[in-house]
Amino acid sequence: MALMKLLVTIAITTAITITLITTRTTTTVEYTSSDAPGTQTIRPSRFLAQKEVGERNPNAVDHCNKDPKICSLYGGGGSNSTTVTCCNNKCIDVGSDDKNCGACKNKCKFSQTCCRGQCVYLSYDKRHCGQCNHPCKMNEFCVYGLCNYA
Repeated sequence: MALMKLLVTIAITTAITITLITTRTTTTVEYTSSDAPGTQTIRPSRFLAQKEVGERNPNAVDHCNKDPKICSLYGGGGSNSTTVTCCNNKCIDVGSDDKNCGACKNKCKFSQTCCRGQCVYLSYDKRHCGQCNHPCKMNEFCVYGLCNYA
């Protein structure tokens, strides 16, 4: 019985401590533009990291629907900038993306992979055996993703 009282006391103390820490932590932000009056107090989230004012989201993409040249200028994050194109307002490498293989919205079938803009079966394709751009030698077969399996 004494052990239960001790555990309940520890749980209550922990809950009160967490509540006090999260409610007393505030951030004051001063705006310099004319459209935002004075200061504003922002309460931080207990679960998400705080974002600084004016900080750009690193996961945000440059939208390419208005200017498709953005994809070629920045390389689009793909391995080959010549196969990067604007698909559905995002820069996509159509040479290696399974959902946009060779062209926008050209989805590879189940168990196929996009290699050089073509949907291939890595288990049986002699030019892409086991992985993209891994050809088997002359007179070898690709079986289960291995050259000359036997």
